[in-house]
Amino acid sequence: MSAQRTVGRSVALARRLPATTTYVALLLATAAWLASQPLREQARFIRHNSSNVHHLEVGKWWTLLTSGLVVDGVPVLLGIAAVAAALGLAEWRWGTLRGMGTFLFGHVVATLLTEGAMWLMRLVHVPGALTRARDVGISYGLVATVACLLALSGRRARLYGLSALTALLALAWVIDHELADAGHLVALALGVIASRSRWLRDRTTAGQGRAVPTGTAP
Repeated sequence: MSAQRTVGRSVALARRLPATTTYVALLLATAAWLASQPLREQARFIRHNSSNVHHLEVGKWWTLLTSGLVVDGVPVLLGIAAVAAALGLAEWRWGTLRGMGTFLFGHVVATLLTEGAMWLMRLVHVPGALTRARDVGISYGLVATVACLLALSGRRARLYGLSALTALLALAWVIDHELADAGHLVALALGVIASRSRWLRDRTTAGQGRAVPTGTAP
């Protein structure tokens, strides 16, 4: 009975979190396929799915989405677990459309802004413009979602959580000066901006109102 109960709860959770379940399944499937491939094929897949300036210029806009299927820069299972936790919580609190929309907003817009900066640098002949950079990963959407969750949480989470996340990402940028590090700071700002929208704030307020029934003592 316990096994059946566990399966039943898992199915119920998957139905409650369809976007998270689907995305995590895609991440796991992509990671498993990449692990089964030789290094040359892995490098080719990542190269062709990087959402860099060159690919956007030649019309490969689909890389804005496929780049988010690769876990890069952290251990694969750790990255997927982080996505499952953050996106799952966002989808649970705000619903599928708002939860996944926040993640995609951070992932796509942060990518466009950082790659747009590279495009402008190349346009004015600034040294260091990377037009064919390796730009894949889950981190922009993850950072934006976490920042939005913190911004819409209690006062301590907003004050200490957002401050700690900002300091950590800023320190990484100061140390490494990588394009992705700048993108993480952009994604954090996008998450905070998203938290100020009525689309999310009204949903959060409604959820908090349902959490404590009228007449219930604090």
